[in-house]
Amino acid sequence: MTRAYNFNAGPSAMPLEVLQEAQAEFTDYKHTGMSIIEISHRSAEYAALHQETKDLLRELMEIPDDYEIMFIQGGGSTQFLMTAANFLTGGGKAAYVNTGVWAKKAMAEAKYFGEAYEAASSADRNHCYIPQEFTIHDNTCYVHLTANNTIYGTEYPAFPKFDVPVICDMSSDILSRPVNVADFDLIYAGAQKNLGPAGVVIVIAKKAFLAKARQNLPTMLKYSTFAENDSLYNTPPVFCIYMVNKTLHWIKNQGGVAAVAANNAAKAQVIYDAIDGSNGFYIGHADKEYRSRMNITFNLADKELEKDFVAQAKAAGFIGVGGHRLVGGCRASAYNAVPMEACTALAEFMHSYQKQHQ
Repeated sequence: MTRAYNFNAGPSAMPLEVLQEAQAEFTDYKHTGMSIIEISHRSAEYAALHQETKDLLRELMEIPDDYEIMFIQGGGSTQFLMTAANFLTGGGKAAYVNTGVWAKKAMAEAKYFGEAYEAASSADRNHCYIPQEFTIHDNTCYVHLTANNTIYGTEYPAFPKFDVPVICDMSSDILSRPVNVADFDLIYAGAQKNLGPAGVVIVIAKKAFLAKARQNLPTMLKYSTFAENDSLYNTPPVFCIYMVNKTLHWIKNQGGVAAVAANNAAKAQVIYDAIDGSNGFYIGHADKEYRSRMNITFNLADKELEKDFVAQAKAAGFIGVGGHRLVGGCRASAYNAVPMEACTALAEFMHSYQKQHQ
């Protein structure tokens, strides 16, 4: 079997070792005679897996003891709704930093529950940078940030500080670099970029912040339902959590988050070097100081060549290098599990394509 060079933006590449481990025990988990997708979420075997996954997250991210870890079904889009439903309260306002499509979608959901406004925006330059100046109104309940912008290829090099609670969508760069969890009141992340398959969201929230959440909500929209029941009020996405567990073990075995971050930086640099060294044949979208290590976005100077570039790349085994349908161009998503070999091969393909078409 030949593995593709998988640069999909999500669902995306997973570590081969993790897939092989899951394959090996798929029909018999921990000598139960059952697959992980068949066992009860109330069983001792699942309870041990559930707790170990939380413990691994706490260890790898250095999550303080006064933070709750929850596993919630769905994806980041559901969190756009839940965060506002729980915390946009008391006639207050919610501030959103508009760094692209997903930030705008989060703000749109918040408007169902109260006033949501832009604290800053990068829309004036087609989201090629991260704003550094913010306007926070009185009576603001929280500021919402999007750590990494998959469509435009920008990422916060460092996170700003605010005098109000901070909620951060880390769906596309969680565990790709160290972050200080204590700087945030709530972090959420869909698993399908760096942690596992689609279907589960990791939510990390300060317990004191959770205590401020609105309670007159439907049961499954309340964070308290998950926090008070260890994410077991209803059947959790067992298989997704199982795969997150294995991926967390893989990250630990790589040397932890710091080691993964160094590798991610090196991988991204290989592709950015191909862009920067092309004498304008390739044009990066993001300003250099805000470039994402997860999603490398670029155009070809000759727009007519872009479709051919993507087609030729696919024929050569590079999957997912077409840009998002909203912006076009090209994109290589080099998440944690994408190996250096794939990034080096793509850079070599880019050099070769350039020579053929200049």
